[in-house]
Amino acid sequence: MTDPIKKSKWRSIAIEVLLFVVVVAGIRLWQQRDMVSGVAPVLQGVTLAGKPYQLPAHPERPVLVHFWATWCPVCRAEQGSIAALARDNPGFISVAMQSGTPQQVTQYMSEQGINFPVINDPDSSISTAWGVHAVPASFIIAPDGQIRFVEVGYTTEIGIRLRLWWAGI
Repeated sequence: MTDPIKKSKWRSIAIEVLLFVVVVAGIRLWQQRDMVSGVAPVLQGVTLAGKPYQLPAHPERPVLVHFWATWCPVCRAEQGSIAALARDNPGFISVAMQSGTPQQVTQYMSEQGINFPVINDPDSSISTAWGVHAVPASFIIAPDGQIRFVEVGYTTEIGIRLRLWWAGI
């Protein structure tokens, strides 16, 4: 015979877990409400290093487009993983959203010891075109030019690597 107190306790835990999952899913849906899908929008500009960049319509391999901000603590926690991904992925590009002048962003990167390709987006024109309202936000573009994955919030390096791999097969 089962103990009704134990059964009630497990039911309560299950309801709390379900409620947590629903709340997290709702927040993610709200954060991603305007983010683009389908064909990747045009992305071009000049990086902080002075190099022109244009997202290829059909990249040879999957491309990570990463939006971040200097004022974002979650972005700061994730930047080591992003730097490692940038080293291994030549098509990688990041966009610094509402982070100040190019000099301010460059200074921040220098202070943090990070060095990956960045297009500055002080007025959010690029972020708006991609529907980004919250950072960090990552898009993985497949070789056919389609956005395969969109993530908002902290994402592990292995999670992004797996998504890049999956988008390439």
